[in-house]
Amino acid sequence: MTTGTVLETVGQYSTGPDELELRPIQYGTDQAARESNERTSNERTSNEETGLTKWNLFRVVAASISFFFAGNNDGSLGALTPYILRTYNVGTEYIALIYGASFLGWLFAAATNSHLIRYLGLGAILTLGAVIQIIAHALRCWTPPFALYVVTFFIQALGMAYNESHANTFVASLDGAHRLLGFIHAMYALGTLVSPFVATAIASSTGTRWPLFYVYLVGIGLINAIAVGAMFRDTLQIHPRSTTIEDTQVPSPGTASRSKRANRDIIATLKSPPVYLLSLFYFFMLGTGITASGWVVEFLIQARGGQLPEVGYVPAALAGGIFLGRVLLAEPTHRFGERRMTMLYCILMLALQLIFWLVPNLISSAVSLCLLGFFFGPMFATGMSIGSKLFAKDIQPTALGFVFVLAQAGGSFFPSITGIIASRAGVKVMQPILVGLIVAMGISWAMVPKVEKRDE
Repeated sequence: MTTGTVLETVGQYSTGPDELELRPIQYGTDQAARESNERTSNERTSNEETGLTKWNLFRVVAASISFFFAGNNDGSLGALTPYILRTYNVGTEYIALIYGASFLGWLFAAATNSHLIRYLGLGAILTLGAVIQIIAHALRCWTPPFALYVVTFFIQALGMAYNESHANTFVASLDGAHRLLGFIHAMYALGTLVSPFVATAIASSTGTRWPLFYVYLVGIGLINAIAVGAMFRDTLQIHPRSTTIEDTQVPSPGTASRSKRANRDIIATLKSPPVYLLSLFYFFMLGTGITASGWVVEFLIQARGGQLPEVGYVPAALAGGIFLGRVLLAEPTHRFGERRMTMLYCILMLALQLIFWLVPNLISSAVSLCLLGFFFGPMFATGMSIGSKLFAKDIQPTALGFVFVLAQAGGSFFPSITGIIASRAGVKVMQPILVGLIVAMGISWAMVPKVEKRDE
């Protein structure tokens, strides 16, 4: 009896049967009021979870530290590559092993991510990722054998994948996500800006003791672990083995196990065409960024006759441009339309890359790289913002993790191929490879589905 009228007996003050009164009560109206109250309560809870509350802003700051930490790691490799080649006495093709190990770390994270979220809360996953990265950097500090040095990139990438993907998903769920995503990714760019200066300063002054740079990363890693552990301490718990959080709310003998739920999320993700199309864009985008930053120093030494101490700082020009782009272009990109603005950025990047290639001048190379980075800057956060709208809520962590893995595949594959080809044809092959990657990036962006009901 969900609607209509029921009869209530009112006789608490009656003295006899003649004084009984039958009064109609509108049950449907009362139920509607209760449902309205429940909706209001749910909306309030939702607002607390996704609104820009003081607590959520503190969490965004903690997430930004994670991205700053990751940027310091990624931004240092280009500056350290000449020292790695000379200390371990290996050719450029061996750098491919480092990129390959990083990709395997991300791949392993993607394979375990859906299962991990069934056992650990958000805070526990973020802290786990932070601690794994600290272990990797600690292993690098003492100039380990080259094989172990390569393995540390697998370990570090695994921790970064857990840390970044979940921090990114959390920030993408908040109100005003396009601005907040721009902020945390700007912090990543700030890390890539700072680390070449620190790495080059330490390496040029210590010679073969350049791995002491990783002591600096251990310090930032400790700050990161403390920050995410403190700000997400309410989700540091381990879920009970028997059931998931959802299972405890509605117990049922037929409820699927966490493993089956995780497998369902993976299958749903793999059946979603937008996941592949957005991943393709990230595949070429990260391939472009990491190839440029990873090989620019060696290119300037071999092809442009630069000196190691001076050109070691050039990756900072690219990183500085990315940082400024993420800070200054996030709002215009959102306001004037993410699709059209990103396509415009691809065209401008292509023009700047051609200048970098065809004008053999160190200053023009640095300026071109800086401007290229400026227009490259907002792309990562823009893609994440669109992905958070394209993917269903229940598969978002898995889908975004999948996108990250394909992105890292590009970020590992293309620098590796560049190194292998460079070992035979010279590092000058970086330039035509970058032109092709930027063109492919623009084409793949045009293939990303449009998001319905968006304010463009």
